[in-house]
Amino acid sequence: MTLTNPFLVSNAAETRLEHETGTAALVEYFNIVDIFLKLGIHCQIVFLENDGSVDGAQYSSDTEHILWMVDFEMSTTVQELTFSHVQSAARPVVTIFGDNNAVVGTAPLPAVFTVPIRSDIVTAVHTNIRKNARQPYAVNVEAGHQTSAVSWGTGRAVARIPRVSGTGTHRAGQAAFGNMCRGGRMFAPTKTWRKWHVKTNQNQKRYATASAVAASAIPSLVLARGHRVEKINEIPLVLDNIEGLTKVKEAVAVLKTVNAYADVEKVQASKTIRAGKGKYRNRRHRQRRGPLIVYNEDNGLVKAFRNIPGVELARVSALNLLQLAPGGHVGRFIIWTKDAFERLDSIWGTTTTTSEAKRGYKLPQPIMHNADLPRLINSEEVQAVVRPAGQKNQKRPHTQHKNPLKNTGVMIRLNPYAQTLRRAEILGRNLHGKITKKHVQNKKYIKALLSEDTA
Repeated sequence: MTLTNPFLVSNAAETRLEHETGTAALVEYFNIVDIFLKLGIHCQIVFLENDGSVDGAQYSSDTEHILWMVDFEMSTTVQELTFSHVQSAARPVVTIFGDNNAVVGTAPLPAVFTVPIRSDIVTAVHTNIRKNARQPYAVNVEAGHQTSAVSWGTGRAVARIPRVSGTGTHRAGQAAFGNMCRGGRMFAPTKTWRKWHVKTNQNQKRYATASAVAASAIPSLVLARGHRVEKINEIPLVLDNIEGLTKVKEAVAVLKTVNAYADVEKVQASKTIRAGKGKYRNRRHRQRRGPLIVYNEDNGLVKAFRNIPGVELARVSALNLLQLAPGGHVGRFIIWTKDAFERLDSIWGTTTTTSEAKRGYKLPQPIMHNADLPRLINSEEVQAVVRPAGQKNQKRPHTQHKNPLKNTGVMIRLNPYAQTLRRAEILGRNLHGKITKKHVQNKKYIKALLSEDTA
């Protein structure tokens, strides 16, 4: 007997595993399968009969699929597991649901869903491309200068700001033109030739779009963004036979069947009147975002879904980051049609094969396989070989300045030869003292002799 939903072949090298007999061996196999799934290696489990057959057919060792061969009766030694003739590129599969929420098939997960999720790049690119739809605005060039005004100069005990000419009215003599004046122009009047648009590198835009697509396949990010997907069967959600829908009631029925209509109800309940003057400028209401329908061909799908509150539509060949990550926040709830989902690999390519639609483009690869750097550093394997942490050598931010001319230790540290000079100076001083003392004694002796002669 074979699992109903087998996994695809992994691109691992040929590997052989053996296990002991008994009931515990079966548990071990499922544990290994779980480990391989977490590592991105996916396989198919096949239970062998006592005669070594699978569904009545003898197992062929030259098959192109990985077969986990487990003895059904668990009475004989479990056969050796062989990973051979492995095809390239195997990823987990995604279930495809029909419009009645029944499973109709599976499809391999496109490589774009394995792209690193860089929210910083998504935010930066979203900010830039959001500016490309701005409409230029500026004040009137003549605003604040439509009056005759001239400065009174000095000597009037008033400020030298230009003042309105004339008499017989309160306006006469009032300050004009300045930004601090009533009726004057603004400071640095806005101009229509301001740099409104921002150029963004094409590779950055592609990276951000791919990251937003990859984030849409992580349920925690979709939930964190506020979408009501608690009852969704699987994320990413892929539906079949919906591109031909033409009626709104049919589209609503499909959303209710796949438990996605709760997100639409959330949008309906969130509609409020905008605070501020935007309510007078054709932006009166605000509401949340609902599901994004990504399709391949429009056979009536757009007219069926476009009038449902919060629901947006996008062609798979023209994905827009403003729809994939509204506000620069990743995790949009996306409903894929089967045809659109199967075209992702040809549009985006993989990390090894180039895209068919984007010339020479390959998906970016993560530099680190495990981005949890603190966990790696603090792991027992790494800590066992690194040098233990020592005492912190903190340097004082400020040390007191000492005068080397008065502090001998500082002078010697700055000029080691100063100690030799100092020693020579002291020795010379002592020698000079001895000579001087001898001379003084000689003078006294001569003076005494002279005094005796005179007497």
